[in-house]
Amino acid sequence: MQHQKRFVPFCVARTGNGAGACVMSISKMDDTSTTMDCLKKVREEIEAGWTGPNKDCEYGPCHYAGQDCTYCFCPFYPCNDEDLGGSVTGWSGKPIWSCLYCHLIHRTPVCKYIASRIDELGIEDPEDRRLRSLLDEAKERFMVPGKAIMVLGATSDAGKSIIAMALCRVISRKGYSVTPMKTQNMSLNSMIASDGSEVASIQMLQARAARIRHPSGEINPILLKPMRDSMTQVVLNGKDLGLFDVPSYYDEFIPNTGTEAVKKSIETLKERYEYVVMEGAGSPAEINIYDKDIANMRAAEMADADCILVVNMKWGGAFAYALGTVELLSDDDRKRIKGIILNNMYGDPSSLDSGIKQLESMLNVPVLGVIPHLDIHLPTEDSLGLNASGEARSGIKVAVIKLPKIANFTDMDPLYRENVIIEYVEHPHELENADVIIIPDTKDPAGAIEYLKTAGMGDAVVGMKGKIPIVGISGGYQIMGTDLELPGNGVVQGLGLFRSVTRCGEDVKRQVSGRIAETGEGVKGYELHGSHTTTEEQPLFILNCNETQENEGSFDPRSKLFGTYVHGSFDMPSFRKYILELTGKYIPTECSERSYDEILDETFDLLADAFESSVNMELFNDIIGVNR
Repeated sequence: MQHQKRFVPFCVARTGNGAGACVMSISKMDDTSTTMDCLKKVREEIEAGWTGPNKDCEYGPCHYAGQDCTYCFCPFYPCNDEDLGGSVTGWSGKPIWSCLYCHLIHRTPVCKYIASRIDELGIEDPEDRRLRSLLDEAKERFMVPGKAIMVLGATSDAGKSIIAMALCRVISRKGYSVTPMKTQNMSLNSMIASDGSEVASIQMLQARAARIRHPSGEINPILLKPMRDSMTQVVLNGKDLGLFDVPSYYDEFIPNTGTEAVKKSIETLKERYEYVVMEGAGSPAEINIYDKDIANMRAAEMADADCILVVNMKWGGAFAYALGTVELLSDDDRKRIKGIILNNMYGDPSSLDSGIKQLESMLNVPVLGVIPHLDIHLPTEDSLGLNASGEARSGIKVAVIKLPKIANFTDMDPLYRENVIIEYVEHPHELENADVIIIPDTKDPAGAIEYLKTAGMGDAVVGMKGKIPIVGISGGYQIMGTDLELPGNGVVQGLGLFRSVTRCGEDVKRQVSGRIAETGEGVKGYELHGSHTTTEEQPLFILNCNETQENEGSFDPRSKLFGTYVHGSFDMPSFRKYILELTGKYIPTECSERSYDEILDETFDLLADAFESSVNMELFNDIIGVNR
């Protein structure tokens, strides 16, 4: 059944987390006749026979693959039910109801139940009070109370993030609302959530896998960013809290403010979503910090989470890692381990059969499955995982300078989808054959400038001016200027590639969109910086900000210099193509004209497919309780 054209503006006006999220356009919000039209549309669909998913809709899937589109127009809108949504500011600046957390209305069993009850009760008037009662009936019958599943790792780099990502997509494909969460993450890769909170990039990636369009800061209440001199910046609930050393963090912050923040975030997410997929950090069996470790078993206890232990087969000794980890847990914590996944297997998994049987017998915990090594590329969370020399592929060589305290290097990930070699370089001679140079973000611009000058990298980069494109992102952009005012370091001279000056200012944390000033093509991303740059150069981007336009970045076309504060600018094909074409070697790939979001979405489905084909799904369904 095709949706009629007159209903399209309703679809276009949607916003929210992708889990049944929709918003009616402002112009129609207060129109009583529109509510009548919605109910009329529902009755038309009932009378026409069952419709189900509308795979021909040009806007679908609006929320998730396999959604039931019968109620494109929700008969309960606006329900004003805070379990399902909340008030947001609309395009006109007025409050409007958004179905931010609703995953109820697009499941076929729910749709059939509501249709049968509307028909049975003979409801035709949108003001009929029985509609509200019907919504309450559907909630009580179909909404599953929030359940937490925690993915633990026997070691660091066990594959927790990837498995959690796969779980988010697997559960979403079952039609449930699901969110990722990591109570504490140490990472210099961060992004800005829709509510302005700064959270770890990997949790934002997992949120995409869960099909959440507007994740909030609760998915990562504590973000740790290593700084110089053994100090760590603590970002609490998306906002900078300050610097802590190890004793003050574990003895003062964790027992008080940290624990309360984690509890609140867990409660909020369990209220909003039917499933919370939590990711641990490191190993849950670190005996030196066991009682203070808020990232693993203490978080599982707060969330009453069932846990799955992941072991990376690549390291060898997988059975010993699994056995030792579980045996080191306390009796109460051990009971939470409901299954083990052997991850990243090379070769025939049947060779593990005898070992699996012994492990299951010793621990009385089932091995859910053996997941093979998957040859896919996803953003790297840890700078230790950066490629030193890139893949041996023909094409353009992109040299990314491996600065001290390199941050937000996920900016480069979309380039892996192009016909390029990406190398993280540390010595001047490594720039000799480069076709593009990228100066990435850094949490320590002063240290980065000192490194560039003492290692000779600064002179090497300046020597490439006008020969090849040089791109600076955030901290890298600042470094390209004449001088920088940095906290604790005074004024430091930059590379002088741009006629620009950077000064300290208020923190900027926001999502942005706009266009490339030179070409007019679209760009989007986020800004995350505490210093501000004044430039005499042309702007690189024109951003849309509160119904006005704002010049952003620096651009010197004759010298092939580009500088911006916008992270994620390579996600859009237009900007990465713009840079790569300047090399004269650019050969498009099948991914070149696609946004990184589209490519990632396909990757999430590949992960989910691999999980479902490798894991005993009957046991897994028992753990998550899908038949509760």
